Amino acid sequence: MADRKMSLKELSEKVGVANVNLSKMKTGKISAIRFSTLEAICEVLDCQPGDILEYKKGE
Repeated sequence: MADRKMSLKELSEKVGVANVNLSKMKTGKISAIRFSTLEAICEVLDCQPGDILEYKKGE
């Protein structure tokens, strides 16, 4: 988001996901994400899923 100079609010509006849910995603406080949401985020940010996801073993 910083590279795109986009706020969380702006991303929320473009993706169609509540700001609070994107905030939880940003801070890693979610355990799942819908593929449609991931696809929408990647489309808006022009990125790949691996650019915004990180795998942590055992968490």
